[in-house]
Amino acid sequence: MPDALLEKLCAAVGSPNVLTGIELSPYVVEGRTPEAAVFPASVEEVAAVIALAAEAGMPVTPWGGGTAASVGLPAARSGLVLGLRRLGRLLDHEPGDLTATVEAGMTIAAFQAVLRGRGQWMSLDPADADRATVGGVLATNAYGPRRHLYGTARDLLIGVTVVTADGAVVKGGGKVVKNVAGYDLPKLFIGSYGTLGVIVEATVKLRPLPDQEELVGVRFDCLKDAGAAVRSIMASDLIPNAIELLDASATTGAGVAGSARGVGTTPGGGPSASPAPTATLVVGFDGVREQVDWQRAELARLMGPLGAHDVQSLEARVWPRLATAARAAVPLTAAVMVFAVLPSQVAETMEQGAGMARARGLHAAWAAHAGVGVVRAALAADAVPKKPAAIAAVLAEWREMARAGGGHATLEWAPLSVKSQIPVWDDPGAAGRIMERIKAQLDPRNILNRGRFVAGI
Repeated sequence: MPDALLEKLCAAVGSPNVLTGIELSPYVVEGRTPEAAVFPASVEEVAAVIALAAEAGMPVTPWGGGTAASVGLPAARSGLVLGLRRLGRLLDHEPGDLTATVEAGMTIAAFQAVLRGRGQWMSLDPADADRATVGGVLATNAYGPRRHLYGTARDLLIGVTVVTADGAVVKGGGKVVKNVAGYDLPKLFIGSYGTLGVIVEATVKLRPLPDQEELVGVRFDCLKDAGAAVRSIMASDLIPNAIELLDASATTGAGVAGSARGVGTTPGGGPSASPAPTATLVVGFDGVREQVDWQRAELARLMGPLGAHDVQSLEARVWPRLATAARAAVPLTAAVMVFAVLPSQVAETMEQGAGMARARGLHAAWAAHAGVGVVRAALAADAVPKKPAAIAAVLAEWREMARAGGGHATLEWAPLSVKSQIPVWDDPGAAGRIMERIKAQLDPRNILNRGRFVAGI
C-alpha cells in the first residue's frame, strides 16, 4: 500500500484503527492477505475511507463479523478490509411503532439482547448470531429456521443508510412501516454481498416477544416418511415458525438426540423407545401458551398415521444449532452446497443427493428449512482427502439434480482447488445481465468486493 494512502487512512480514522502486517491475520481469506484493515467509527469516517480508496483505485472488502467471508470467489487483490465493528450502537427504538434503527456493526446477539430487555425482538435468527452483524446479515440475506413463518431480511428492512463506491452517503426508506410509494432502494442492497455499497445503518420492523415458544422433535425411519409429514403440516391448520428436516448425521450435528426434555411419547400417548432415527423433523411453535399447547398436541395427532416414532419437546439450546446442523455433523468438511427447491422436493433431494455422494465413496450430511425448500448439504472429507476433481464431480451432479427440478444450487463453502473446477454461483440467466448493469452504475470503478458475487460482479 502506498505510504501516502496509509497516512490519509490513519488521519481519517486514527492510527490505532488501521492494521497492517501481522495484525491482518484474522482477515486473510483463502490465502489472500489484505494490504490494510481500517475500522471507522462513524458514517462520515466510512465515507472518507471509501472516497480515499476510490481515488487510489484500491479494492475494498466490507467486513462485519466475518461469518460469510469465504462465500464466493476471493478478489485477485484483497486491497482494503473495511471493518464495521466500531459501528455497534442502537441509534433509535420506537416500541410503540415496533421499529428500531441500528448501526451495521452491532451483532445480532447484542441487538436481540437489548430488544428482549424491552419485550421485543427482530424475527431473524441467522447462524453465529454472536459474530454475525446486522449489516452482514442484510448484505448476505442470511436467515435461520424461523424464516418459515417470519420471512427474510427483505420482509423486515424499512430503511437503510449506505455509503456508495464514490464515498457518497445515500439513505432510503424511513422509520415507519408504511412509507411513500416509489423505488424500494433498501431491498437492492439485501443479498448484494457488499458489491453495491456498504450498509452502515438499518431500520427494521420488530415483533413483541411471544408468551411461549416450543421446539418439538419427531423421529422417522426414513426421509420419505418425514417428507410426507412436512406436506401434512403444510396442509394443516398448524402455524409453525420453523419446519426443519434433518438426516441422521445432521440430527447428531444439531444435538437433537440428546436434548429432549422429559420422556418422549408415541403419537398414541405411550412411552417411546426413542429408536435411532434415519430422519428427524423439528417443528417450532410460538404465541400464547394455549395456542402453543394446542399446536403441539395437534402435531402429535397428525404424525400418528405417518410413521412417527415419538414426539418430544426439545431444549431451547437446539435452536441456534439448527442453522449449522449439516456442517456441524462433518468434522472435516470438503464442501457445503445450498439448494433452493420446491418444498415438496426436499426429502427426495436429500435422498437422491446422498446416494450420489455414496456412489463416489463420499459421505454427506443433510439439513433443510423444509417448509421453504432450502436444503444444505455438507460433504465430508475422509481421512485421506479426496481429489478436488472427485469433490467437484459430486457438486456438479448435485447442481444438475437441483436444476432438473426447477431449482438452483450455490456452493456456499469449498477450498479454492474445488472452486476453480465448479462455479460458486448458479447461472443467473437474464437477471445476471441486469445485475451487471446495476453494478456498473453504482460502482463503475469496481472497487467493492470485486469479482465475489454472481456473474463476476
